[in-house]
Order: sequence, then structure tokens, then C-alpha cells
Amino acid sequence: MDCIFCKIAGHEMAANIVFEDDDVMAFRDINPQAPIHLLIVPKKHLGSIMEINEENGEIINKIIRTAQNLARQNNIDSKGFRLVVNTGNDGGQTVGHLHFHLLGGRFMTWPPG
Repeated sequence: MDCIFCKIAGHEMAANIVFEDDDVMAFRDINPQAPIHLLIVPKKHLGSIMEINEENGEIINKIIRTAQNLARQNNIDSKGFRLVVNTGNDGGQTVGHLHFHLLGGRFMTWPPG
């Protein structure tokens, strides 16, 4: 499979990894849109949020808990942060592997795009 996030999760490609366990990995975005901009990905390939089902749905809980812990570690938990999942072309998904953007460290405007 030629998926950049699978390669990062498999340690075949370098990334600035800030968290890793058996199921989830988090690393710094190479094009940050905020002072804190981390990508949180399942290590198992899932193309998008549309592939979540009863068999693999627990991964969302693990990703959310990882986001909470990373927000605390980066001191953005009390002031606030944004957790974003882009899905499909119109949703702005540029890598075909489910990933969550954790953004913080500045005021987030609305609408986002």
C-alpha cells in the first residue's frame, strides 16, 4: 500500500512522533496551521471516517482519549482547541487515511473554510 500515514505508522518514513501505542500514533503536522498542530491516526489503515463500523469503532474512542491527553500535555486543554476530521475531496481530506487534526495555541476563527 502506498499510504504515507501507513508508512509513518510502520516506521518506514520519518515523522516527529509525539505519541504511539499499539493502535494509535500522533505526530506533528509538516504544514502546521496553529502553534500546536498534531495529526492523530489509527495505525491500521482506514481510508476515512466513512469506514468506521461496529467492528473497528473502538478506535475512535482511543483517538479521542489520545487527543485529550495530548491537549493536556501541550497545555491547550483549558483554553481550548479544535479537533478536525476532513472526509473526502469536498471535506478537504488530502491523505486517504483516517486522521484527526488537533489544533491549538491560538484563537480559532469560524467558519473554518
